[in-house]
Amino acid sequence: MKDYRGKWLYEPEFILFEVDGAVATITFNQPEKRNALGPRMLQEMRDAMLEADDRLDINVIVLAGAGKDFCAGYDLAGAYAGRGETVEIGDHKYREAGKRFDDDLWSMTRTQEFSLIVGQLHKPVIAKVHGNCLAGGTDIALSCDLVVIADDAKIGFPATRANGTPPAHMWVYHCGPQWAKRMLFTGDKMSGLDAVKVGLAIESWPAADLDAKVKALAERIAATDPELLACHKRVVDFALELMGARTIQRYAAELDARGHLATGPRRMRFKADMQEHGLKVALQNRDAPYGDGIVEVRGRG
Repeated sequence: MKDYRGKWLYEPEFILFEVDGAVATITFNQPEKRNALGPRMLQEMRDAMLEADDRLDINVIVLAGAGKDFCAGYDLAGAYAGRGETVEIGDHKYREAGKRFDDDLWSMTRTQEFSLIVGQLHKPVIAKVHGNCLAGGTDIALSCDLVVIADDAKIGFPATRANGTPPAHMWVYHCGPQWAKRMLFTGDKMSGLDAVKVGLAIESWPAADLDAKVKALAERIAATDPELLACHKRVVDFALELMGARTIQRYAAELDARGHLATGPRRMRFKADMQEHGLKVALQNRDAPYGDGIVEVRGRG
């Protein structure tokens, strides 16, 4: 990323930053981990978004994922790695997400500063979704201005089955209260084709055509002067604020922290499985009662 003088501050490690014409593409680039979100990747994504927003040669931003998936969610292996309640650096102690409600809320509020960065930008951001877009991946995708998705992609928040509620909540604003509840009550996923039907995405295309379709849309939008794009984006975003979107993000983080303290059998089983067997077994046991967990949208064209 560069400072205001154009001097490189650091080379990004977990994202790619490319510019083609007036379109910047920011790509999550940890395909071996299915682009699972960790602190460094989120920081690099945020910095790249701010750089694209600052540059006069860029009108539109596309957010994508390398490899088979857009983003499989937060790095649960790191989140459940047995961290303590404090971190010691030199002579000072710093709080870290652990057993205490307020520290957990503090951690998620800090994370929201990254996942909700799109709302602070003046330029449109298109999420180009393929493969899996799960859990934390939906926090970011649904915060984007437009979501264009592959027909066979899978979008959902399976972590609601035992881990908490989405800490960045845009579900109700995209698909309404009934579909938001349907998806969160079960943690089920739906295909890109069905995501368009309920409002989680604006367009769905065959996976082989996704790159070309997003490129064409981004270039079409980029043909509009950036000052006007900012006008259009910001008036809609202000309308979302009047509908409570910003307040709901703060409340969602608090409810997620509350959910983390739940002591129901499924929550406790997941934590025990993580400690005794690791992430793979914990996810298998969490998801087993739900079968394939795929929602099919019926009765809508």
